[in-house]
Amino acid sequence: MDLIKTIEETQRRPGAQDFNIGDTVKVYFKIIEGKTERIQVYEGIVICKKNEGARQTFTVRKISYGVGVERVFPYNSPRIVKVDVVRPGKVRRAKLYYLRDKIGKDAKVKTRVGGKVKAEMEARNARAAAAAKAKEEAALAAAAAAENQNASN
Repeated sequence: MDLIKTIEETQRRPGAQDFNIGDTVKVYFKIIEGKTERIQVYEGIVICKKNEGARQTFTVRKISYGVGVERVFPYNSPRIVKVDVVRPGKVRRAKLYYLRDKIGKDAKVKTRVGGKVKAEMEARNARAAAAAKAKEEAALAAAAAAENQNASN
C-alpha cells in the first residue's frame, strides 16, 4: 500500500490550485490538435470533487446556448495550465448535483462575501499564477536540456 502512495505522490502536480465546491472558476486547459497546441478556457461552477491523491477529479458545469454542459477535469493533469477563481460560492453541500434540475436564476449559487474573501481569492490566484509560471519554466529547462543533449550526440 505504501508503494502505491509513493508512486501517486510522484504524479501529483506541485502547486495545484485550491478552490472549493460552488466557486465559479476559469479552467485554462491545453488542447493538442495534431502538431499545434492552444489553450481553451472553460468557465463554470465547480459542482463536485471526487477521489483523492493523484486520482482526484473535479467537475465544472456551465450553461452553453441554453444547454447544461459538464466537464470532468483530472486535478493533477499536466494539461491544466491554471485554474482561476472568478467568484467564490457560498454553499452548504459537498456535491451540487441539484443544479442539474435548476433553470435560470434558480441555478445560481450565492457569492461568498466577507472581510477576507477578496484577499483569499487574490492569494489563490497568485499561487496559481506562480505555479503555472514555475511549470512553464521547468518545461523550458527540460526542453533546453534535451536540446543540449541532442547537440552533444
